[in-house]
Amino acid sequence: MSMYEYPYRESHRAPRPVTPSPLRALLLLVPLLLLLVPAGLVVWHYWPVAGSGLNPTAPLRDVDSRGPLYKSEMDLIALYEKALPSVVHINNLTDRSDGFSLNVQRVPRGSGSGFIWDKDGHIVTNYHVVQGASAVQVILSDRSTYEAKTVWVYPDKDLAVLSINAPKDKLVPIPLGSSHDLKVGQAAIVIGNPFGLDGTLTSGIVSALGREIESVTEHPIQNVIQTSAPINPGNSGGPLLDSDGRLIGVTTAILSPSGTFAGIGFAIPVDEVNTVVTQLIQKGKIERPLLGVQMAESKQFNGPEGALITKVIPDSPAAKAGLRATRQTRAGDIVLGDIIVALDQQPVQSTKDVFNFLEHHKPGDAVSVTVLRDGQRKDFQLTLDAAS
Repeated sequence: MSMYEYPYRESHRAPRPVTPSPLRALLLLVPLLLLLVPAGLVVWHYWPVAGSGLNPTAPLRDVDSRGPLYKSEMDLIALYEKALPSVVHINNLTDRSDGFSLNVQRVPRGSGSGFIWDKDGHIVTNYHVVQGASAVQVILSDRSTYEAKTVWVYPDKDLAVLSINAPKDKLVPIPLGSSHDLKVGQAAIVIGNPFGLDGTLTSGIVSALGREIESVTEHPIQNVIQTSAPINPGNSGGPLLDSDGRLIGVTTAILSPSGTFAGIGFAIPVDEVNTVVTQLIQKGKIERPLLGVQMAESKQFNGPEGALITKVIPDSPAAKAGLRATRQTRAGDIVLGDIIVALDQQPVQSTKDVFNFLEHHKPGDAVSVTVLRDGQRKDFQLTLDAAS
C-alpha cells in the first residue's frame, strides 16, 4: 500500500437514519402548543355567535337637541372674541452658531404672552419673557409676525414694553380697567399661550389682594393680585381680565413646586402697570429715587431688626449725609455699618421696608433716615437723587 492509499475504515459508510425519540418530539411540541392555545382561546371568545350583541344594521344615535347657551357662557364667548385680537404671542430669540462656521442662526430661547397697549404699536409683557434676548418676535392673533424694533424694560416690576411696526388696522388695544377697586371673589379671566398653545382662555376668580412677590432683581412687587385662573408657562406677560373684558393685571408668576399651575397664580395690578408703561413709553426708563446704599438683613449678622448698610455708593445722598457702610479691618474683623431702623419716622424691620418706602417717593424728595450706630440712634436728613 502506497503512502497515499488509505485503509478502508468503518467511518466511511453512509450514516444510519436517526429516529427522533418521543421525548424530543414532545419538547418540540410544547412551545407550539403554548402559542396556539392562547390564540385559539381569544378567537373562540370573540367569535360572533348568536346572542353576542352584534348588530350590523345599527344606526347612528340621534343627537339630543339643546336650548340656547346660558347667558354666562355667551358672555364669556363674547369676551374672548373681543379680547383675543389684543393678545399676542412673544418669542425670545437668541443667536446661535453651529460651531464650525461664522453662520449665526436665531433660534427660540423661550416664549410668552403679551398684549397690545395702543395703536402706536406698543406691546406690554413681562421682563422675564424677553430677558437675555438677541431679538424679540411678536406674533399677532392673525399670525402676522413682527420683530420688536425697541425694547424698554423695568426689571424691578417684571415689566417690559416692545415697539413694533405694524399697520394700525391690525392693532387692537386692550380695554383698560383698574385694580384699586377689585373685590375678592369677582371673576378673573386669562388669555395667553400656555406651553405655546395660542389663544387659550382660562377662568377663575380673584383669590386675594395685596400679595407681595419678588421680581427677578429681588425687589418686592406690592399689591399683587392672586387668582385661581390657571396660569402656566407661556402665559407670562398676558392679560388678566375682569368679567367686562378690561385689563386688571399682567400675569407674572405661579406658586407651584412642579412648575405648572397648582391653584395659585399672580398678576401685577393694572394701576401699577399703567404708571410704569406710560413712563417707559415717554422716557424709555423709570425715574426711581436713589438713596445710595446697598443693604442686607441685619438679623443675618445677629443685629437688631433693620436694614444693615453694607455699602455706600460714592457721591450718593447717603454718602453726602455721612451714612456708614460695613467694613473689614486689617486684622480681618467685620465692623458693622449703620442699621436703618426708620425712614420718616416709619419703622424699618427689613430691606423690603426700605424698598417699599422708596416706591412711594420720587427724586428730589427730602427724607429723614434714622440709624443705629454703635448702639445709639442717629437721625440724618438727605434729599433723594435720581437712579440711573
